[in-house]
Amino acid sequence: MITNRYTIYSLFAFIVIMLSGEAAFSNESKTIFSTQSGKWSSKETWSSGNLPETGDRVVIRAGHHVIYDIGHQGRTPSFRLVQIAGELEFATDQNTLLEAGLITIIASEDPSEEGFDCHATPPPVGEGRKRPALYIGRPGAPLPAEYTAKIRLRYFEGMNKLSCPALVCCGGRMEIHGQPMTRTWVKLKRSVTLAESTGRGATTLSLMESVEGWKEGDQVIVTSTHRQRDREDGDFLSSAQTEVRRIVRTGSQDFTGGYPLTLDKPLQHAHFADENFQAEVANLTRNVVIESAEPDGVRGHTMYHRYSAGSISYAEFRHLGKRDELGRYSIHFHLCGETMRGSSVIGASIWDSHNRWITIHGTNALVIRDCVGYKSVGHGYFLEDGTEVNNILDHNLAALVLPAKTQKDQVVPFDLNRGAGFWWANCHNQFTRNVAAECAEYGYRFENKKTADFDPILSVRQPDGSVKSVDTRILPFIRFEDNEAHTMRFFCLNLRGIARPEGGRLNFVEQNQTLAREAAEALPPNGAPFWIKDFKAWEANWSVHLGTTGVFIDGLNSYRCDVAIWRSVMDRSGFRRMTSREMRVNDIHGPISMGAVPASTASENDEGYAYEARLQPASVSSFKDQLPPVTVITSIVRQGQLLKVCGSVADTSDIRHVLVNGQKARSLRGSFAEWEIVLEAPASGPMELTAISEDINGHIEQTPHIIRLD
Repeated sequence: MITNRYTIYSLFAFIVIMLSGEAAFSNESKTIFSTQSGKWSSKETWSSGNLPETGDRVVIRAGHHVIYDIGHQGRTPSFRLVQIAGELEFATDQNTLLEAGLITIIASEDPSEEGFDCHATPPPVGEGRKRPALYIGRPGAPLPAEYTAKIRLRYFEGMNKLSCPALVCCGGRMEIHGQPMTRTWVKLKRSVTLAESTGRGATTLSLMESVEGWKEGDQVIVTSTHRQRDREDGDFLSSAQTEVRRIVRTGSQDFTGGYPLTLDKPLQHAHFADENFQAEVANLTRNVVIESAEPDGVRGHTMYHRYSAGSISYAEFRHLGKRDELGRYSIHFHLCGETMRGSSVIGASIWDSHNRWITIHGTNALVIRDCVGYKSVGHGYFLEDGTEVNNILDHNLAALVLPAKTQKDQVVPFDLNRGAGFWWANCHNQFTRNVAAECAEYGYRFENKKTADFDPILSVRQPDGSVKSVDTRILPFIRFEDNEAHTMRFFCLNLRGIARPEGGRLNFVEQNQTLAREAAEALPPNGAPFWIKDFKAWEANWSVHLGTTGVFIDGLNSYRCDVAIWRSVMDRSGFRRMTSREMRVNDIHGPISMGAVPASTASENDEGYAYEARLQPASVSSFKDQLPPVTVITSIVRQGQLLKVCGSVADTSDIRHVLVNGQKARSLRGSFAEWEIVLEAPASGPMELTAISEDINGHIEQTPHIIRLD
């Protein structure tokens, strides 16, 4: 049904364009096909005998490998369409710039300007069949630091403005890999204060960690540590205190233990740091860039579709996203299901987005790590429809999220899109070490309820690989640990709670009744609470707001907030290791009980007994992990006759071991949160890799990650 919504929406837009008299292609455009493998700059590569020119449609045929070697010298041509049925690889020994209205990676040589849906249905990749592919760097061989590669998406007259310009992978492989950084963002070590004489802050910052790879001219942000109050005019951006600067130089560790970073001009606002709570400093610059040619005009978007492959690392996505348009996001994994298991976005910067930073829609088992999101209209990291499970979001920064409008035909109709750093409708994912700063409404928001136009009973993948209809309101986190939110106007963490009403007035009696009713309608089973571990919340209105029973808060550190636990349903929940300091109102404010569960709200759960039967005391203290781990292979790099295999594991418990083809992998961080192994491999011929985990409770993964190498 969701697919049909998007298809109908795109079909409607196409009909509108055709009725307006605009043809699918410009009359001046000509279509040029590759005739052989070779360099883009070679005339022999092309059917016309000449290089493609501005306005041309270019098709790279299956079996052809073309090296894109067009740089910034002189006037760079702008192509209407680049359709890759073979392989297009950016040169790694020079600067390159590809400007186009639409770039598609698809197993079709029939040119099409469809910038959202795939005009040819991508089939599963069979044995021996090569995918169409776009390479900007490769896994293990990123674009060298001394060069830059850019894709610039430019709108062409006659294209569908709802879907173009775009970069779309339809069952092909899209690999985008810039030069790695040891750290993409770090914490401030010492506060930045304003001088009494000038009212300005410092130009040199002291950082908690070294920032190798950061260089002169890089663009950085320093996050706000002074929360905004609600303004009558609703203008959130004009009062924002997250600041953008350029690096002049970096330095080695000084006698204070900090790492100096010198900026091009003084900061205008104070930025706080002490031993427990600090602002963030993040680098936005990468040597691989995907951008819109006209940020103030028609913006571009990027997508991976089902059966696609590939990952993104250390690339910069800027000025993308179509404001208020469903599905047109800066980075979008669209209804991929399990077909992109292990694909990742690592170390990317996504900034000045008019519609999300990264959207995971109907897609499972991705890894999003070390990313920097700055300035998004609407939610930043967004899991769209409630079916997404087993995704890992680790050590990402969400800074400056702006409020937006609801979107036509959005899947979750009650999401007001007011601006969350992280938003999801299904908790069965892993959130670790993330920070949300200066978001208009929420740092973290879990939103899911039953309404006339949304049924939370959805088809969700199970540990054995089957798909089952389950109540997504009560699925527990795989892990929610070491996350932080600060400088929030309202909520740091809102877990299935209420949204502020339009106009902001709080009707306490009515809202308390709503909280109690919605909590009673979906009760988490005993032994499977929403486990929130070591959460930091500071400089905000409300640290935590709970609209569900069965929550286990195991470590909450609140600082300079109005309230730590605000107007929350407290039944069947547990709290320990809670600290607070300099609170403006109190620690626990207006606790709510849902009371007895009305018979009309009782329903049968998966085990066949009514919800009332699960209203047992001490349900969270009896918690025990009952589910197996989820293992993903994130990269495979061949080094002669050796394979370096890297991956991650998602699980509630610690991991006993990870086996790859029967051999034990080495943990790089935590309990196999990141792991690697080096295996011997044949110099040629196919090879199959199987990665499987077992946790300390003896739960063995039922569906290992299997990858076949040709």
